[in-house]
Amino acid sequence: MIVSLLLLIAHLGGFISSLHAILSTRTSQGAVAWVISLNSFPVVALPAYWVFGRNNFQGYVVERQEENREVHQLIGKVMEAHPEVFSTRRHTLPAVLAAERLALMPTLHGNRVSLLVDGQATFDSILAGIAEAESYVLVQFYILRDDGLGHRLRDALIERARAGVRVYVLYDEIGSFGLPAAYLSSLREAGVDVRSFHTRKGPQNRFQLNFRNHRKIVVTDGTAAWVGGHNVGDEYLDGGAEFDSWRDTHLKIEGPGTLSLQWVFLEDWNWAADEVLEVDWEAGLVTRGDQEVLVIPSGPADHRETATLMFTHAINSAKQRIWIASPYFVPDPGVMRALQLAALRGVDVRILLPDEKDHLLVYLAGFSYMNEAGSDIRFWRYTGGFMHQKVMLIDETVASVGTANFDNRSFRLNFEVTAMVIDKAFNREVAEMLEHDFARSTEVPANLIESKSRFFRLKSRAASLLSPIL
Repeated sequence: MIVSLLLLIAHLGGFISSLHAILSTRTSQGAVAWVISLNSFPVVALPAYWVFGRNNFQGYVVERQEENREVHQLIGKVMEAHPEVFSTRRHTLPAVLAAERLALMPTLHGNRVSLLVDGQATFDSILAGIAEAESYVLVQFYILRDDGLGHRLRDALIERARAGVRVYVLYDEIGSFGLPAAYLSSLREAGVDVRSFHTRKGPQNRFQLNFRNHRKIVVTDGTAAWVGGHNVGDEYLDGGAEFDSWRDTHLKIEGPGTLSLQWVFLEDWNWAADEVLEVDWEAGLVTRGDQEVLVIPSGPADHRETATLMFTHAINSAKQRIWIASPYFVPDPGVMRALQLAALRGVDVRILLPDEKDHLLVYLAGFSYMNEAGSDIRFWRYTGGFMHQKVMLIDETVASVGTANFDNRSFRLNFEVTAMVIDKAFNREVAEMLEHDFARSTEVPANLIESKSRFFRLKSRAASLLSPIL
């Protein structure tokens, strides 16, 4: 009797949840999958849906509007007083204008952008910048580890805090799962304000584990900022115990573009700490070069699917080439069609992926999508270690470096940030970097999947069907 009652409750809950899935799931494929699962296997699917199934991050938008209103007003006044930092290209290039409207941020002129290749160059630059900070340091990483690199960052932040510099650290509690309390205590005891992103904040998010704050941002004094693929862990320097080496890319931005990354950090801090930080919005307006930067934040609190549209727009706007380097290739149908159409109209479409794997299901799913892409799109497997960079090259003018992978999680579930640089010289520098990567890679034959066993093809196809939750 009790078992029958529990089963009835489970089926009722599954039916009600399936209605919720129809109304809220962003893709039709995902909605169909959840409806079938919730009504066929409610005992298993019901808890899974409420932990992993939602695509909307509840509460963040409201808090963003309420707490950031005063900051919006302040930034507006500063920008109004300094029109020289706004790029004039946004008035003449429709592609840039569309990207600005998507980002809800302007393209900013007067930057000096440095390309940082691999961990040693990246963290040497970040730690040197922290050591020079005089007013404040903002640090945000998806992963913080209690290892050699983690200790170097911790000690650098403690030194600045003891010198009277305000230091704020934000980390993702799921990405940094297992970070010892002693690590956090040592920072707090030195005066560092350290918080988790607080993914489960709010009653509607209490059981939600599907969202991640995947951003990696460092800002010092409002004049310099770093963004890219690196987290804080020894493997990001040398590959650690699992990989022979680690290939990644970061950027250092000096100039007005710094303020956009500072703004992204402030939004996340407001959510995590219920606090509007006092930062300098004037210092970053000093021009340091002539490069244009557009920062595109994206996440599950956005009204639109910003990351998906960003990639689709970039692919559709390409006329000569679109090169994408990503550790994962699990695109949705719209992005896949955009890649196919770009290749058909003669665009040089190249996708650079790692040959080594760190997530088996994602790795397997990639073979299915590569097969679907067709022979007009060229794929390479990087063989010089594990490749983790998130880089995109568009024609001869635009290049981007950020945190967003080429998969459903980054498209819809993660908070991400991408810095788009509009500059021919920087584009050439990124092209040279990627050409060096291609030289250390093997091009994938168009019929590779056909040479695999039937069992492998089955595993690959099954993994691709799981792509909405990978």
